[in-house]
Amino acid sequence: MADLAPPTLRGAAFGLRQSLDTVGAFLGPLLAIGLMWLFADNLRNVFWVAVIPAFLSLALILFVVHEPARPANRRAVRNPLSRAELRHLGSIYWWVVAVATLFTMARFSEAFLILRAEETGVPIMLVPLVFVGMNAVYALSAYPVGALSDRIGRVELLGLGLATLIVADLFLAFAQGYVLLSAGILIWGLHMGLTQGLLSALVAETVPEELRGTAFGMFNLVTGVALLAASVLAGVLWQEFGASWSFFAGAGFAGLAALGLLRLRGRLNHHAKAMRDGGGA
Repeated sequence: MADLAPPTLRGAAFGLRQSLDTVGAFLGPLLAIGLMWLFADNLRNVFWVAVIPAFLSLALILFVVHEPARPANRRAVRNPLSRAELRHLGSIYWWVVAVATLFTMARFSEAFLILRAEETGVPIMLVPLVFVGMNAVYALSAYPVGALSDRIGRVELLGLGLATLIVADLFLAFAQGYVLLSAGILIWGLHMGLTQGLLSALVAETVPEELRGTAFGMFNLVTGVALLAASVLAGVLWQEFGASWSFFAGAGFAGLAALGLLRLRGRLNHHAKAMRDGGGA
C-alpha cells in the first residue's frame, strides 16, 4: 500500500484499509451468527460459506493486485535484518516505534472492554455489542481521519487520539452504569480510528523505500510484544487492585506516549526543514 498509494493520499489509503478491515471484523461475526441460525448450528456449513470470501481474496491478490515496478536506482538490500540495514531505518522511525509501543501499552487488549461490560452488569447476550459499537466507530472514523491527516499533518491527530484514549480510560475506570461504560467504549473506538492508520502512514514515510517491509515487520513485532505485556500488566492490576486500576494505568501510559509524541514532532519538523533546505535526511 505504501508503494502504490500517492504520497499525498497515503493517510487516506491507510485509513481506508483500517476502515474496511474493521468493517470485516464486526460484520464477519454477525454473519456467522446469522448463518448459525440459518443452518441450525451446523458449523460445517458455516465454514464452507467462510471459504468463499477467502478464495475471493486470493483471486484479487493473484489477478488484480500487481507488484509495483521497482525504481532502477533503488538500493539493493541483501540482508534487511542485519545491524547495518536496521541502522538505515533511521532515528525518526525508531521514535515512531517508541511512541507506538507506549501507545500499545496504554490500550492493551480490547477483551478488557468485554470484562468491564460484564462487571458493570451488561447481560451476557448483549456483551457482543461492545465489539460491534467500538468497531463501528473505528470503521466510520479511520478513513476521514486518514484523509484529514494528508491535509493538516499526522502528529496533531495522533495527539488528539491520545487525548481520546485518556478520556476513554477514565470513563471506563469510573463507570458504574451504562452511560459512562457506553461512552468509554465508543470513545475507545474513536481513538483507534484516530491512531492506527496514522501510525502506519508514519512508518511508511520515515524509512527508505527499499526497507519498508522490514520496517513494518519490526514495527508489528515490537508493538505485538508490547500488547502482550500491556495485557498481562492490565490483568495483574485488575486481579490485585480492581478494574479501575487497569484503566488508570492505561491513561498513565497514554500520558507518557504524549511526551514521546512531542519529541517525535520536533524530530519530524527538523527533518522536514532539512529536506526543504536541501540538507537531506
